[in-house]
Amino acid sequence: MTERPNFDDYFDAIVVGAGLAGSAAALTMAQQDLEVLLIERGNYPGAKNVFGGTMYTPRIRELTGEGFEDAPVERHLGTKRFGLLSTEDETAMSIKPGQWQESPHNDTYTVLRGNFDEWFADQAIEAGATLITETTVTDLVREGESIVGVETDRPDGTIHAPMVVLAEGGNSLVSEAADLKETDPPEKVAIGVKEVRKYDRETIEERFGLGEDDGAAYHYFGEGACGGGVGGGFIYTNKRTLAIGVAYTISDAIEDDRKPDELLSDFKEHPAVAPLVKGGRVVEYSAKSIPEGGASSVPELAHDGAVIIGDAASLLLNNGIHLEGTNMAVESGYLAGNAIVEAIQAGRTDAAALQSYPEELESSYVMENLQNYDWFSDFAHDEKQFLFQQLPKALTEAELEFFKQDYEPKETHAKRAKNMLLRAAGGWTGAAKKAWKYRKLLS
Repeated sequence: MTERPNFDDYFDAIVVGAGLAGSAAALTMAQQDLEVLLIERGNYPGAKNVFGGTMYTPRIRELTGEGFEDAPVERHLGTKRFGLLSTEDETAMSIKPGQWQESPHNDTYTVLRGNFDEWFADQAIEAGATLITETTVTDLVREGESIVGVETDRPDGTIHAPMVVLAEGGNSLVSEAADLKETDPPEKVAIGVKEVRKYDRETIEERFGLGEDDGAAYHYFGEGACGGGVGGGFIYTNKRTLAIGVAYTISDAIEDDRKPDELLSDFKEHPAVAPLVKGGRVVEYSAKSIPEGGASSVPELAHDGAVIIGDAASLLLNNGIHLEGTNMAVESGYLAGNAIVEAIQAGRTDAAALQSYPEELESSYVMENLQNYDWFSDFAHDEKQFLFQQLPKALTEAELEFFKQDYEPKETHAKRAKNMLLRAAGGWTGAAKKAWKYRKLLS
C-alpha cells in the first residue's frame, strides 16, 4: 500500500476504484503528467472483482505499448460456442476462425482479473499515479455544488482534489448516495454467481479441444441454463481453471424458488454441461450485480468536479451474442481521462469543461453499441417464455423428428419438423412477427 504524508492539495484527480475503467483513467491522466490518486478498497486491484468472462484489449494494448507483451493473460479466445438448453437437451453452434489463432488474436483473452487488474494498475503507477489499497470511499466532499474530494475510512479521512473519477463498478453506492445516478430497477440489473474450479491443464485442453494457448468461451441460454429467466450460463477456459456461472435478472431471481447457488448447481448438472465441468476443485466462489439497462440507464456522466465511468455508468453490452463490458469500461476511462486533462490544463473543473467526455463517448462505438441494442432488455422480457422456454423445447422436438430413423421418407419428417417450429412460433403470422422483431439481434 503506497502512503503519502499529506494527500490534501497534492493530487489533480482522485480515481475511486482500481478496476479496468479506473486504472485506464489513471493511466491516461498520469501519462499526461497529472498527479493522480487511485483508491482501491480491496487488498490489491482486482481482489474484489467478480469476473467470469473475456478481456477485450485494443485500447489496453494501445495504452501500455510494448508492456502489453507482459500482460498476465490466460488464453487467447479461439472458440466461441452458443448452446440453447431445454431441461435435458442442447442445440448448439460453435465458431473457430483460423484468424483468431494469429496475433493479436482478435484482441480477446481469458484472464484472471486479480492478476490482470493488478498488472494494469501497475502500468498507471509506473506512469506516475499513486495507489492506495484497503481504503473505502464513503462519501464525496462538496464546496457548494462542486465536488472537491472524497471521504474515506482512513484515519486521515478526507482527501481533496479538483477532480473525482467514479469507477466504483456496478455497486455504485457513492454515486447513488450523492444523487449523481438513480438506482436501476430489478429488471435492469442481473445477478451473477460464479465458481472457479481448478483442473490440470491437460484435462481442460482435452475436454474443450484446445491447444496450449488457445481458449474457449461457451455461452448457454434457455430453461436448462437459467431456469427460463432472462439470462444464461457460461464456461470460460483459463490455463488451469474453468470459470463456471450463471447470470439472470434480479426480477427473475425473485420469481424463482431456487437460490442463485442452487440454479448454478442445476446448470452444472445439465447433461450437456456436466461432462465439461465434472471433477476439479473449487478455488473461488463469488456473486455480483451486473447493470443491464443499456443506453437508457446511462446517467449524466459529467458533473462539477466529477465524472462517472465503467460499470458505474452502466456501460455494459449483454445482449446474448455480444457479451462485452471490459473494452467499454476501458474506453470510458480513457475518454474521461483525456477530458480531465484538457479541463485541468484550462484551469477548470466544471461540468461544461468536461463535456468532451460524454460527447466523445456518444460518438464512439460504446454508445453506438448500447443504443443499437437498447431495445433488447424489454424485448427479452416480453418474449421470455418463447425465447427461454418454448423455443429450446421446440428445437429439440424438431431435431428429433428431422433426423428420425424409420421407414418414412425424409421429406415427411422435414415437414413435421417445420410444422413443430411454426406451432411454437404461433403459425406463419406469429413466425413473421417474431422474425421482424429478431432481425435486430444480428443487425
